[in-house]
Amino acid sequence: MPTQPILVIGSTGKTGSRVAARLEQRGIAVRHGSRRAPIPFDWDTPETWPASLEGIKAAYVTYFPDLAFPGAVEKVEALCRVAKEAGLERIVLLSGRGEHHARLGEEAVRASGLDYTLVRASWFAQNFSEGYLREPVLEGALPMPGGDVAEPIVDVDDIADVVVAALTENGHSGELYEVTGPRLLTFADMAAILSEATKHTVRHIPISFEEFHKGLADSAGPFIADVFTGIARETLDGRNASLCDGVQRALGRAPRDFAEFASAAARAGAWSTAA
Repeated sequence: MPTQPILVIGSTGKTGSRVAARLEQRGIAVRHGSRRAPIPFDWDTPETWPASLEGIKAAYVTYFPDLAFPGAVEKVEALCRVAKEAGLERIVLLSGRGEHHARLGEEAVRASGLDYTLVRASWFAQNFSEGYLREPVLEGALPMPGGDVAEPIVDVDDIADVVVAALTENGHSGELYEVTGPRLLTFADMAAILSEATKHTVRHIPISFEEFHKGLADSAGPFIADVFTGIARETLDGRNASLCDGVQRALGRAPRDFAEFASAAARAGAWSTAA
């Protein structure tokens, strides 16, 4: 069990917040890697990195909003150099399944000389409950590109459990854990499961990538739209329509099914209009 704080970069995000909470529940000190933390960490301000890494032997690294963003891979590479100089020994990187730039980020970590574990994740189930797809679920319409392509959507709680194991246990050095859910689901399948869980109809509306881009551009701006549409085009072409055993290998148990996630999220009020 680590005796020094563990740095969690992205500790306010979907996976980072869960990783930090699990570590703290075990009595492990956490240094929160965010701009508003007592010792701030900012990807865009490399001057903040050395102080965040001082006295740290293990770190969980996520890049917000995605490793596909311009400059992200170079920043991960630079962070690894600073981390090694600071005495970091173990790094756990969150990567994206089927993404070219994510693979480049993985290679930067592999080449760093640090002890590492790579967690390559498929689509997050929690995108529907606490992310950008929550509002469409509430509105009963899920406009998504990709047609009938199936995705092995993964529960973020499973990702967090894998990360915590890699940070705190032996036996994960040099491992690549490609984490997926236990079955393949199309967006129409997901909409049907969400309908059952929320007790109101959620319909999948097939749209083109051009329509997807326009919707993102209207809500988040053209730059965000360009990047995320590029990721959607890359990953929703069938390349991820297979199951992997990352959760099973890391934790010795099966991953949680999307239906179980949806039922639990509904009970917790994830789709309450008062949330």
